[in-house]
Amino acid sequence: MSHAAEQPVTVSPIGIAIAMVMAAALAVLLSPSQKEQSLQPTFELERLIPIAFSDWKEEPLVTPLKVAPDVQAKLDKIYNQTLARTYINSKGERIMLSVAYGSNQSDGMQVHKPEVCYPAQGFLITSKGNATLDFMKDKIPVTRLVAQNKNRIEPITYWITVAGKTSTSRFEAKLAKLAYTITGRVPDGILVRVSNIGTSVEESYALHELFLKDLLGSVDEKNKTLLIGSGS
Repeated sequence: MSHAAEQPVTVSPIGIAIAMVMAAALAVLLSPSQKEQSLQPTFELERLIPIAFSDWKEEPLVTPLKVAPDVQAKLDKIYNQTLARTYINSKGERIMLSVAYGSNQSDGMQVHKPEVCYPAQGFLITSKGNATLDFMKDKIPVTRLVAQNKNRIEPITYWITVAGKTSTSRFEAKLAKLAYTITGRVPDGILVRVSNIGTSVEESYALHELFLKDLLGSVDEKNKTLLIGSGS
């Protein structure tokens, strides 16, 4: 049986040009370049977070635990702004607050989670879990940890927003980033963390919740959205 000779496939110059244009457009689309910070109103954490609210006031002579120089160098690369304060209420109860903002949450510049930061300081993470902070109409997913270094027991509550969405897992953060990647923008991120020194973990978490609700109730709607995201 004879076979017909195969005909060579030809591509017109116009077709090649169209393919090149489409490839270039796709490359731009999948390579975020515009930082989300440039699309947001400018702000300063020092002014955004009040030094006194409800029954809380800053205790300026008491500063949170200082991080090691090598850890601080990494944090300086990730964050554009950081805030660290200790607050005290009328009962003498203290809460350490840390807020950090990074304008670039690409894969190489991700928020430094406490379960990574604390062990780098010599702490052992003895427990970890998720919870929900109910604040008015908002439900904020938070992560709870207990860090211990010898006799120092430090319960921690924190949340992270990436591209304006609160996430408790790497998968959720990836989804939030993807929504911005396809628009050519680099998402920003905020870490809000509170902790205290205390042996009663449940009482500490209850104190964290009280403090965070007082804090969120003290800022206006725009700044609240900045702190907890719009999709909480």
